[in-house]
Amino acid sequence: MEACKFVDFMKVFEPWINDDYVRKAGFDKTGHFMLQLIDGGIKNYRVDDCSEAQIKDVIKMLQKHSIPVENL
Repeated sequence: MEACKFVDFMKVFEPWINDDYVRKAGFDKTGHFMLQLIDGGIKNYRVDDCSEAQIKDVIKMLQKHSIPVENL
Protein backbone atom coordinates (compact mmCIF):
# COMPACT_ATOMS: atom_id res chain seq x y z
CA MET A 1 0.00 0.00 0.00
CA GLU A 2 1.33 3.39 -1.00
CA ALA A 3 1.25 6.12 1.67
CA CYS A 4 0.78 9.70 0.53
CA LYS A 5 -0.59 13.13 1.34
CA PHE A 6 -4.12 14.00 0.21
CA VAL A 7 -2.93 16.62 -2.26
CA ASP A 8 -0.59 14.07 -3.90
CA PHE A 9 -3.36 11.46 -4.03
CA MET A 10 -5.65 13.93 -5.81
CA LYS A 11 -2.95 14.76 -8.39
CA VAL A 12 -2.85 11.07 -9.35
CA PHE A 13 -6.56 10.42 -8.93
CA GLU A 14 -8.19 13.29 -10.86
CA PRO A 15 -6.78 12.46 -14.32
CA TRP A 16 -7.86 8.83 -13.88
CA ILE A 17 -11.43 9.76 -13.03
CA ASN A 18 -11.60 12.29 -15.88
CA ASP A 19 -10.32 9.65 -18.33
CA ASP A 20 -12.81 6.99 -17.08
CA TYR A 21 -9.91 4.82 -15.88
CA VAL A 22 -11.43 3.90 -12.49
CA ARG A 23 -13.92 1.01 -12.51
CA LYS A 24 -14.69 0.79 -8.79
CA ALA A 25 -13.52 2.38 -5.56
CA GLY A 26 -13.57 1.67 -1.85
CA PHE A 27 -12.96 3.97 1.10
CA ASP A 28 -12.90 3.92 4.87
CA LYS A 29 -12.93 6.75 7.37
CA THR A 30 -9.24 6.34 8.23
CA GLY A 31 -7.91 7.36 4.81
CA HIS A 32 -7.56 3.95 3.12
CA PHE A 33 -8.49 4.24 -0.57
CA MET A 34 -8.76 1.30 -2.99
CA LEU A 35 -9.15 1.97 -6.70
CA GLN A 36 -9.90 -0.82 -9.18
CA LEU A 37 -8.84 0.27 -12.65
CA ILE A 38 -10.40 -0.72 -15.98
CA ASP A 39 -7.30 -2.73 -16.91
CA GLY A 40 -7.88 -4.95 -13.85
CA GLY A 41 -5.19 -3.34 -11.72
CA ILE A 42 -5.84 -2.34 -8.13
CA LYS A 43 -4.19 0.60 -6.42
CA ASN A 44 -4.26 0.93 -2.64
CA TYR A 45 -3.44 4.19 -0.93
CA ARG A 46 -3.13 5.23 2.69
CA VAL A 47 -3.69 8.97 2.83
CA ASP A 48 -2.38 10.16 6.15
CA ASP A 49 -3.64 13.74 6.24
CA CYS A 50 -7.22 13.65 4.96
CA SER A 51 -10.39 14.55 6.77
CA GLU A 52 -13.71 12.76 6.62
CA ALA A 53 -15.06 15.75 4.64
CA GLN A 54 -12.34 15.28 2.00
CA ILE A 55 -13.19 11.57 1.73
CA LYS A 56 -16.86 12.47 1.26
CA ASP A 57 -15.90 14.92 -1.51
CA VAL A 58 -13.97 12.19 -3.33
CA ILE A 59 -16.93 9.80 -2.98
CA LYS A 60 -19.28 12.44 -4.45
CA MET A 61 -16.87 12.95 -7.35
CA LEU A 62 -16.80 9.21 -8.04
CA GLN A 63 -20.59 8.92 -7.87
CA LYS A 64 -20.93 11.88 -10.25
CA HIS A 65 -18.88 9.81 -12.74
CA SER A 66 -21.08 6.71 -12.10
CA ILE A 67 -18.25 4.81 -10.39
CA PRO A 68 -19.46 2.37 -7.70
CA VAL A 69 -18.09 3.06 -4.22
CA GLU A 70 -17.76 0.49 -1.43
CA ASN A 71 -17.21 1.05 2.26
CA LEU A 72 -14.12 -0.82 3.40
